[in-house]
Amino acid sequence: MTPNKATVERYMDGFNLSDHDLILSCLTDDVVWDMPGAFHLEGKQAFDKEIENGALVGRPKIWISRVIEEHDVVVAEGSIEAMRKGGSLMKAGFCEVFEMRDARIRRLTSYLMEIK
Repeated sequence: MTPNKATVERYMDGFNLSDHDLILSCLTDDVVWDMPGAFHLEGKQAFDKEIENGALVGRPKIWISRVIEEHDVVVAEGSIEAMRKGGSLMKAGFCEVFEMRDARIRRLTSYLMEIK
């Protein structure tokens, strides 16, 4: 496994564990996180606030089905399940594009589609 893929795996593990420190250790200080149509965040502090954004409760369950890497870009596809505050289960598919620098995430673009 390449260092970039290992970082992405640790990052996903951090979300499964709701471990902010683990997630943040995978990021550059100037990280940018975009979810088109939802938000644009810059910096670790803003990223940290979105890790548990208030719409969901408990720990999400994330499964990765495929990881592809070329140069300093890693793409991960998978699925997620999480409980909403109101008690309903949210299921979604995702594709995340990680732009890496020195085996840390410098930019993340997240595409998420809810599965009904």
